[in-house]
Amino acid sequence: MITFNQKRKSFHLETKNSSYIISIHRGIVVHNYYGAKIPQKDDVFYLTRADEIPYGPQAIEREKLSFLDLISKEISEDGLGDFRETSLAITDYKGNNAIELTYKSHKITKGTIALPGLPCVFSDNSKAETLEIITEDKILGAEVSLFYTLFDDTDAIVRFTKINNTGKNHFFIKKAYSASLDLNNNNYDVITLHGSWARERHIDRHSIHMGNQGVSSKRGVSSHQEHPFIAVLDHNADYDKGNVYGMNFIYSGNFVAEVQRNQFDFIRMVMGINPEYFCWKLEPQETFYTPQAVLVYSDNGLNGMTHSFHDLYREHLIRSPYKKSMRPVLINNWEATYFDFNTKKLLDIAKEAKKDGIEMLVMDDGWFGKRNTDNCSLGDWTVNETKINGGLKHLVDEVNKLGMKFGIWFEPEMVNPDSELYRAHPDYAVQIKDRSPSLSRNQLILNITKKEVRENIYSQIKAILNSANIEYIKWDMNRQITDVGDVDLPEQNKGEFYHRYVLALYEMQERLITEFPNLLLENCSSGGGRFDPGMLYYSPQIWCSDDTDAIERLSIQEGTALIYPLSTIGAHVSVCPNHAVGRSTPFKTRGYVALSGTFGYELDITKLSDDERKQIPQQIELYKKYSSIIQNGDYYRIESYQTNGEIDCWLSITKDKKRALITFVQVLNHPGNKSRIIKPYGLDESFTYKVTYLDKGQHQEKCDEYILSGAAIMNAGLKIQRDWGDFNARLIYLEKYN
Repeated sequence: MITFNQKRKSFHLETKNSSYIISIHRGIVVHNYYGAKIPQKDDVFYLTRADEIPYGPQAIEREKLSFLDLISKEISEDGLGDFRETSLAITDYKGNNAIELTYKSHKITKGTIALPGLPCVFSDNSKAETLEIITEDKILGAEVSLFYTLFDDTDAIVRFTKINNTGKNHFFIKKAYSASLDLNNNNYDVITLHGSWARERHIDRHSIHMGNQGVSSKRGVSSHQEHPFIAVLDHNADYDKGNVYGMNFIYSGNFVAEVQRNQFDFIRMVMGINPEYFCWKLEPQETFYTPQAVLVYSDNGLNGMTHSFHDLYREHLIRSPYKKSMRPVLINNWEATYFDFNTKKLLDIAKEAKKDGIEMLVMDDGWFGKRNTDNCSLGDWTVNETKINGGLKHLVDEVNKLGMKFGIWFEPEMVNPDSELYRAHPDYAVQIKDRSPSLSRNQLILNITKKEVRENIYSQIKAILNSANIEYIKWDMNRQITDVGDVDLPEQNKGEFYHRYVLALYEMQERLITEFPNLLLENCSSGGGRFDPGMLYYSPQIWCSDDTDAIERLSIQEGTALIYPLSTIGAHVSVCPNHAVGRSTPFKTRGYVALSGTFGYELDITKLSDDERKQIPQQIELYKKYSSIIQNGDYYRIESYQTNGEIDCWLSITKDKKRALITFVQVLNHPGNKSRIIKPYGLDESFTYKVTYLDKGQHQEKCDEYILSGAAIMNAGLKIQRDWGDFNARLIYLEKYN
């Protein structure tokens, strides 16, 4: 996968379908090429345009600024002449802002590299290879290693940087991005994901203009508002064709994902920890690791990029024993009861849920301390036995007797001022002395960077888990980080707090899944406010959004599935009118949309109509029959409601192309033809498929079946009858026909 040409001083990194080429020029680590696979014999150094500075190649020494402002680099340093968006900025102990790295050596090793305290990709040595390019600045006393990891089963390349202080004095890392990529301009667009609470990860696409554009977070979390992902793609690229360059960040805190078009019409993509609120003091002989960034190139449009991300995360990031197995169908009581419940109410829900085939009851917020509203008790993780009559073990045992599993909600990173924990330890909260702290949902952030705080909270959680047979945790986080002041760090180290907070979070979750290895952990942050690859290292699924409306979920889940496997997307069927938007949609449609996720229910089953109750066993049967296709297969986007304003459609297909499931949603009806044609992607043209419409449409007397070739289905398309009304959905099953 990785070769070094000694004569040309160049590295050729080769995935299944792409080439990434680096060379050493005048001691600089230069980027040559990233794109479709090309032969190793070809020397493409000319693409760097290193001879095009204004005064010619003979004048490079006298025109160093012009040279540095033009050359394509694998790591761009601050302070000496590269005026584009740089990826590394260091201030020495005297206050000087400059670093200049030159090539020292390199290593090519089998397998992956573990990052201390950070989530990271993994693989056995036979399936991965890693290049380490070691650079140095002897004057500063810095050694900087650039890492590139490749896999034999995905086109993804994983990058990160290691910074060693080899000198005698400390220095300050002001900026340390994980990846930088220089591209020649080619009439590119940029895609980012934006949103807010209850409308996360909507796709935003526009042409790349001059200057900087991108997304970032300084909220302490990856956030609802922006997402640690960015893609550059051909202006005419779509889901099925065109060149796409994608980046995703394996990190759960403040980030930057940015593109810059400069004076020469070059494009630079960068990704890393947000330098705002970040400054890391590195003492002599200390090391700092940046989180990993994932780079993907596809010449098969966005679907090709999606498959590389999905394969990488399923095979090389998610570690849970649940990652490829069928998840239990759960029912969560939050939208059913909010804080108003007791043992009897929960058991009533469980008994009715069991009748319809639901397999787990999850008790959400409100079971601990004196928690009857969101004003109090966060931090007091003891059972409220006034509500949980007979105690937690009694409740769990009764649920288990029904043949169901039991799960529970925690918010370990938070504390209410009205809590026993805060009254005993106000110093545990993140706040600034003499200032009234900013509250959100009536709560403060716990300073989990302190070991004693982590120990206090974890010991409470562990006691709960040891007290009963709890098999699932929903780990929530319902506010962003502010008021960072008195955090028990020396003045010169206060810029380390946000990153140390994320490291502390990772330490807590690593301990949890190590000590309780069979636990199904689902991360959550006010819905999807911390849906990122860093969290997937600890939990195989993340609650996608607090908005469970099936129509709102179409855009949310389209943006999420652009990067993340469907098996990671927490999706439930809820009641109507929907609690977030007040919309009413058919129960069937709600089930079909949730089917392309972890699948479960968020409602009071005791209050459903008979017709809705009858559909639950049918939906669960569909989930069990087709979950292997959805969770482990390839996902293809066919139509986008965000784009066309009328219909939404996607397909999941097994790796061997033998079984596929198409989900079609008629969002808005319009007068006109009684049918429409969709053209799926991803089938094998040489196969013959049996096409089965799984549910009868309004204009069909039976569920139709057809025998068609893969070529006919993809090129001529499939017909779907238009149904009367809005928000109707259909499922179509395809199976290889012998």
